[in-house]
Amino acid sequence: MITILDYGAGNLRSVQNTLSEIGADYELVRDSDGLRRAAKIILPGVGHFGQMMRALDQMQVRESLVERIRAGVPFLGICLGLQGLFEKSEEAPGERGLGLFPGEIRRFPADARVPHMGWNEIQPRNGSRLLRNLAPHPYLYFAHSYYAPLTQATAATCTYSVDYTAVLESNNVYGVQFHPEKSGPLGLGIVRNFVEL
Repeated sequence: MITILDYGAGNLRSVQNTLSEIGADYELVRDSDGLRRAAKIILPGVGHFGQMMRALDQMQVRESLVERIRAGVPFLGICLGLQGLFEKSEEAPGERGLGLFPGEIRRFPADARVPHMGWNEIQPRNGSRLLRNLAPHPYLYFAHSYYAPLTQATAATCTYSVDYTAVLESNNVYGVQFHPEKSGPLGLGIVRNFVEL
């Protein structure tokens, strides 16, 4: 059973439709009890970093979410769900991220048109589990004004004024900056790869 963490925002309907299309069972949860029974967790994120982190705190699920991830439960963060894995963001100074990866989410440089919206190519690194059996240089759909730094866990990069993390993989933790649920057949393939881990 796939657990979708519903914090009151995010692309829930599109993610649900994607899971239904590939025949995956799922449930929406809004509490720690739901997270504790999760076999896999998806955090779809849309909107503002600070708003999402405050919502997780108000729902009292921050500790449970980190606990389950550290216990080895496969986790997929989408867009803002990836950004929340880091320590902090320029979008919301003073708000703590989940802190599972070091570094800060930054806004694209002043000379870049934001948001970065539309289709862009990613550059996979060797051995990505999320991107297995996909085209070598897939085009996927992005919509964001802030980006994650390059880290040892970066499994694919994208270039939009700067190079940044488009796919993150570390043990059981996965994140994508693009929206697989809006990226057609390639996006379906990525979600299917996560479900079949």
